[in-house]
Amino acid sequence: MRLSGTLLALQAFCGAGFAADLVVGMPNWPSGQASANIIKYGIEKKLGLDVEVREMGTLSIFAGLDTGEVDVHTEVWLPNLDSVVKRYVDDRKTVELSPKGVAATQGICTTRETVDKHGIKDISDLNDPRKTSVLDTDGDGQGEIWIGAETWSSTTIERIRAESYGYSKTVKLLEMPEEVAMAAVDAAAATDEPIVFYCYSPHHVFDLHDIVRLTEPEHDDAKWKIVLPSDDPAGWLSKSSAAVAWPPSQFHIAFATKTAERLPKVASFLSNIDFTPKEITEMSYALEVERQDPAAFAKQWVASHGDRLDTWSK
Repeated sequence: MRLSGTLLALQAFCGAGFAADLVVGMPNWPSGQASANIIKYGIEKKLGLDVEVREMGTLSIFAGLDTGEVDVHTEVWLPNLDSVVKRYVDDRKTVELSPKGVAATQGICTTRETVDKHGIKDISDLNDPRKTSVLDTDGDGQGEIWIGAETWSSTTIERIRAESYGYSKTVKLLEMPEEVAMAAVDAAAATDEPIVFYCYSPHHVFDLHDIVRLTEPEHDDAKWKIVLPSDDPAGWLSKSSAAVAWPPSQFHIAFATKTAERLPKVASFLSNIDFTPKEITEMSYALEVERQDPAAFAKQWVASHGDRLDTWSK
């Protein structure tokens, strides 16, 4: 059956779809997913643009920001992504960071029960196989700790830190989705079983359980040398060293320079966003504990925060 010229044209038009005015890259952790959708619905409401949220890895988002195929990254963590920011923000000048950041912390944590019953309270305790054996969950006699999800830059840095401190030889370093790791923390806290894991804040886990950060030598910039696999695929681990605590951390919204030139009101909106640590914690709790859908949570958040949206859109 032959289609008329009008129908063919209509089919072609519909098949091509409607291109969104903006593409927001969404990372795979709870607050990043919530904030990506808040940005989407906030911009749609206040600026009348069509916004697409697209789940992507951080390096893919930055590559998209560089070419202009992606407009926004909701959480750029520093110092995790210092080298990436240098490449795209400082050198290529294709990406801009919002001036407003959220203060954060990172490190290795455990539960109060693990500290009190098993004496694991300092990072050096992870070098003692007699202590870390209690972290064994698969019966092979060697303990395990979660160091992050596979795609996180912090996971790479935690692997570097484990190598530098030496406990990569005494414990197995697990990489898995945050949802699975937090379920393990919940279970360990409920049953008083020992557990050690990578932690960051703002995060709801500190509200749910009595979480203790392992003590470490203070941060020293001279001893913090991080080379990411994206910078040196073959030699990143051997060229890195970080046997000290994380420096004070923070994260910012990033947007493409092309977006700022094309849509200056969007750039202004993004630069005015001022999420608080408490709000970030509430986002992670809503998505990971209450199992709320990111889009549904964001719609409700936008509907109940009209005054904040007004401030951001000035």
